[in-house]
Amino acid sequence: MNRFSPSKGPSNRNDGSQKPMNKRLALSRLWYYLSYYKKRLIVGIILTILSNALSLVGPYLTGQMINEMAVVKDGLAINFNQIFLLAILMISFYLVSAIMNYFLSVALVKMSQSVVYKLRTDLFNKMTKIQVNYFDSTQTGDIISRMSYDIDTISTSLSADLMNMITSTITIVVSFVMMIIVSPLLLLIYFITIPLSFIITALLSKIIKRKLRIRNTQLGVLNGYAEEMISAQKTIQSYVQEETVFERFEAHNQDAAKKSYEAGYFTTMNGPSVLFINNFGTALVGTAGAILVVFGSLMIGDLSAFMLYSKRFSGPINQLSNLVSDLQSALAAAERIFYVLDKDDEKADLIDAKTEGIKEGLIEFKNVSFGYFENQMVLKNVSFEAKPNQTIAIVGETGAGKTTLVNLLMRYYEVNSGEILLDNLPIEKYQRAYYRKAYTMVLQDTWIFRGTVFENIKYGNGDVTLEQVIEAAKKARIHHYISHLPDGYDTILSDDGINISKGQKQLIVIARAMLSNAQILILDEATSNVDTNTEVNIQEAMKALVKNKTSFVIAHRLSTIKNADLILLMSQGNIVEQGTHKELMDKKGQYYNLFMSQFS
Repeated sequence: MNRFSPSKGPSNRNDGSQKPMNKRLALSRLWYYLSYYKKRLIVGIILTILSNALSLVGPYLTGQMINEMAVVKDGLAINFNQIFLLAILMISFYLVSAIMNYFLSVALVKMSQSVVYKLRTDLFNKMTKIQVNYFDSTQTGDIISRMSYDIDTISTSLSADLMNMITSTITIVVSFVMMIIVSPLLLLIYFITIPLSFIITALLSKIIKRKLRIRNTQLGVLNGYAEEMISAQKTIQSYVQEETVFERFEAHNQDAAKKSYEAGYFTTMNGPSVLFINNFGTALVGTAGAILVVFGSLMIGDLSAFMLYSKRFSGPINQLSNLVSDLQSALAAAERIFYVLDKDDEKADLIDAKTEGIKEGLIEFKNVSFGYFENQMVLKNVSFEAKPNQTIAIVGETGAGKTTLVNLLMRYYEVNSGEILLDNLPIEKYQRAYYRKAYTMVLQDTWIFRGTVFENIKYGNGDVTLEQVIEAAKKARIHHYISHLPDGYDTILSDDGINISKGQKQLIVIARAMLSNAQILILDEATSNVDTNTEVNIQEAMKALVKNKTSFVIAHRLSTIKNADLILLMSQGNIVEQGTHKELMDKKGQYYNLFMSQFS
């Protein structure tokens, strides 16, 4: 049993769509993470300013060198000492600039990885606290896409684009100042084309951001579908649905490719458009400058310096247009991450929440109503009492509300009305972690993680010895199998235990429950994946497992719960009958008909 399944709660899956976040807000949220490393960022900005300022002296020195050689036409000798000095200065400036850029690159990469580390940590930590309904309505693949692809996109942007953005800005400012110094008239001519670059960049950036958000959403849908289908390959093949699954994947893939193409189209269109405008401006400057040189209004060295500065000026503008596209992609990725970080956590514990007091295991439902959606109640005024050490069986057709009842019992959801009490105290009065430790669960859908058999059995049970684990395994009738594994209890199980059978996984989870000291036990068809002979042994082991525990058993085979102290028959969110097996059979109502139908 999962905490949720489509037949037992909301069936719509989240396609990853969400309302767009304000760009300024997204940037401020990213700055929040950058601010943790602002000292490193400030040092980086200082290094950037110095390194770019030094490198931008080069065009001016080049112009001065050309002017020194241009004096030949006036019959003057070339001052080679001055030229050599200018050359040495230029090489020195470029060398120091390169060294500074090296340290700057290292610092920014380290900073970006620190930011990404914190962002990924916060996102994963959020997953441990977020309300369960998020997982109920979001595909696993989409969640993984946010934690990997989206965060990697931000990492790339912070490590490369941020430095390029700072560098480009400084280059534009310094080049602009130097062009004013060299020739204000040429600058006026050159600036005729500049506003067009900014207008095109601003218009395209809005389109690009929207297209990138749509692309990222569709990639999340594609990853979600792929993850779901890969995990269900055996079922797909058994029903010969490979072609149908492939066709649906193709549809998702084509949609993702289409959305990626549209985003890429507008992204790549930005650069060439701005580049053409900048080159057109350079052509105008070159023509006008040549005329000024001919008429003696400008020295050829100054024209050369101005042309170099104009290329330095236009290059970053063209680069900025591309950086805007990359930053839009990073912002779109950031929005998807912040969307998750902004989701509601599980309801906070009360300030005076108790961390002790659970001893007996007395459970009471008092007029409990609950719905996954507003005005769609799944449970309706449910009331019953589970006394300490009793076994409570919950039966009914699919969708009757059995799993929902357990979800509420585990505080995965909060009730809409009524209350649930444990040992005469409303369950919200207990600290959630302490409260959940009072339960142990053996579900139909087992969970095995990558690790040794020993680690899997002891999971959640604190520090236990190998002897205790072996004893639990013996009670669960799995010790014989484990002892014949290549490395016994040190044998490594793969992800989700795919290298062992479902029945063996079920037995390992039962052994895990055997170790628990929890007062309350939840069993959901715990023997559904074992053969008949093993089931007989497990049923015997279950007698020891449920001893001195309040136990809830979700059962589909009614023959397995005949000895329950209380049977709850659920239908359409209501408890329509309750009592012992004998009482319900004597009543000859719905339970009687359901029981007899399984043996007819």
